[in-house]
Amino acid sequence: MNIEQFVAQSLGEWKAMRSSHSLAFKQFEEIISKIIIKPLDINDSNIQELIEDSIYKKEEMVQPFQIEWQAESNWEEDSEQKDMKGSSILIPILRRSKNGIIIRSIGYTEKVRAISYFKFLEDGTMILSTQYNQSTAEERIWFISNSVRCRSSVVRSKDSSAILQTSFSSEVKLRGNP
Repeated sequence: MNIEQFVAQSLGEWKAMRSSHSLAFKQFEEIISKIIIKPLDINDSNIQELIEDSIYKKEEMVQPFQIEWQAESNWEEDSEQKDMKGSSILIPILRRSKNGIIIRSIGYTEKVRAISYFKFLEDGTMILSTQYNQSTAEERIWFISNSVRCRSSVVRSKDSSAILQTSFSSEVKLRGNP
């Protein structure tokens, strides 16, 4: 697996079921999400802005894409459900055949711009590592088939490396490239 194959296989509409354990709050959460992953044109103004604000060049981009999500949780109060949707632009930059970075307009753990480091294992699993202001996150994403993928994550405190949250998600593709 390489980043081009990974992005191509990820494009489409997905339904995700995620179980999350917040060790900090001693809470277990179940989340159902609709996720749409779509390709973006390298000339898109949002892509241009993210690249211009970075140290990377347009020529280094692989296939920028956008992830949109809308989720429902059994933990959040009804008034907080509005915060469980959003989108993020991701721009992969290849360093070697199986690793590189991803510029993220919005991070996974903290709602700030972030840089994730990715690598692929021999079995095709992608590992994403991201340093945020207050935390670090490691995500693992792997495909069971063309239409089923799994994702796990561990979020740690940046200062103490204490585990704050773990999660596992199974995602089923409902439709191909939107």
